[in-house]
Formats: sequence, structure tokens, C-alpha cells
Amino acid sequence: MEQCNQTTTIAFVFQGFSREQSTNLCLFSIFLSMYLVTLAGNTVIITAIHTDSRLSTPMYFFLSNLSFLDICYTTSVVPQLLVHFLSSQKTISFKRCMAQLYISLSLGGIEFILLAAMAYDRYVAVCHPLHYMAIMSRRVCIQMALLSWMGGFFNALVQTVFTMHLRFCHFNTINHFACELLAVIKVACSDTFVNEIVIVVAGVIVLLIPCIVVMLSYVYIICAILRIRSSEGRHKAFSTCTSHLTVVTLCYGTAIFAYMSPKANTSPNQDKMVSIVYAVVTPMLNPIIYSLRNKEVKGALSKAVRKNGLL
Repeated sequence: MEQCNQTTTIAFVFQGFSREQSTNLCLFSIFLSMYLVTLAGNTVIITAIHTDSRLSTPMYFFLSNLSFLDICYTTSVVPQLLVHFLSSQKTISFKRCMAQLYISLSLGGIEFILLAAMAYDRYVAVCHPLHYMAIMSRRVCIQMALLSWMGGFFNALVQTVFTMHLRFCHFNTINHFACELLAVIKVACSDTFVNEIVIVVAGVIVLLIPCIVVMLSYVYIICAILRIRSSEGRHKAFSTCTSHLTVVTLCYGTAIFAYMSPKANTSPNQDKMVSIVYAVVTPMLNPIIYSLRNKEVKGALSKAVRKNGLL
């Protein structure tokens, strides 16, 4: 009961990026623009996939999941960030902070697992093309997507519960722009050793294992591509994987840097920049990467634009 009563009066205050109002107004414009581009880009991708019958394949089923996930992920962070750019009091209650922590951890974990599922899909497409539709049936795709979402939500639940059981002082200054896990536990008034162990274990399960799945998939993919005799065939086979490989590199790279070394001597500004990359920049770039590197997506987007009379 004491812990429960204590949490009702706890508040966190974010340091954010700058105390200068002119700088904050400039950052507000930049992040608002990025947020709108993210919403528009991912919404267009989802719409194109669900309105074009040519994109009714497992790869685009997972891509629509990824686009929806990116919309949710960036929305869990950016609107609050925009409000804080315009306000002098950058505070958040304990309950709201834990809610934001749970949502962002959930969506981040889902993305790591979902990218591994997409890598497996590319492995089957390249290495077993004749059995692709049989192996990657609609039922299997839905099960893999559900596993990704359930795994992300469960991981976030465990991490959030452990964080909630830490003891916090009544007013805590977080050197960040959101309730990011490592930033929150740094301001705890109690020992965080168990939490750091949980972070490492969760990182292995939710981040490293999916990363290994991705790497093994691409080892088999590269071996299969090298066995193709014609250069045109090799190029066509690898072109179906380049967009996913680019997104994987961007997403896993920043996340591993941020979460797999809780005791790393990184500066708060570095932590903020890494968080910006995987919470804001990556969701904005994903639809651009997939639309620029994929002829089918570009064709579907052009068709959707013409259908709505925008050209």
C-alpha cells in the first residue's frame, strides 16, 4: 500500500533537447514534419497493399504489419514530444510514464520479431520458390504476425513490472525526451541491478535471437543466390531482399547499440540521438525505402494515386 500511495505523487520531468525557446520552435517544426511524413508514408503503403490484388502475398502482408507498427510506434513518442517543445513544464506522471514505457517497449519488441519473420519469408522465397506459397500460407503468416505481437507485449509487460517495483523519489529529472527504459531506471532511488539483468536477458531473447534468425536467413539466401548462374537471375533474387536488409540494418543496429550495453559509458545526448533514430527516423524511412527499391510497390502507389485522381 505504501508503494501504491507513493507512486500517485511521483512525477518525472524531461530535460529534452534545449532550454532555448527558438531552438525548441525549430525542433518542433522539424519533428512535426517528420511525423506527418511518417503517417502519410505508412498509411499510403497500407492502403496500396490492401487495394492492389497483386500485393496479396506474404511479403506485403508483413510489410503492412510493419507500416501499421511504425505508425503506432512513432505516435507513442512524437505527439508528447511536440507538446513539450511548446511548454515550459515538461512533466509526466508516474502512471503515464509507465504506460508510455510499456507501449514503446511493446512496439519496439514487436518490430524486432516481425523483421525476423520477414527475413524467414525472404529465405523461403529465394531458397524454396516452388513451395513458397505452400510454406508461407495465409494461416502461417497470421500465426507468425500474432507471435510477433504477443512476444512484444509480453516482453514489455515483464520489463514494465520490474521498473514499477523500483523506488523513485517524488520528483525525478530524466535526461531524455520520453520515458525510455534506461533513462528511467537511471533516476531510481533503489538498486537497479536486477533490472539491468532483466534488460540483458530480454535483449538476448527479443533482440539478439531475432537478429541471429535474420543473419542465418541471409546466409542461406546469399548461398542460394550465388548458385544462380545468370547475373540477371542473381540480381532479381537479391533485389527482393535489399529493402528488408536496409531496414534491418537500421533498426537492429541502433537498438543493439542502445540496449545491449546498459553499463556502457554513453552520453545522454548519444542516447537521445539513438532513440530518435529508432523511434522517429526509422518509421519515417521504412516506407520510403520499400517504395523506392520495390517496383511492385511503386506500381501500386501509382495506381492508387491515379485512382484517386491525384495525377
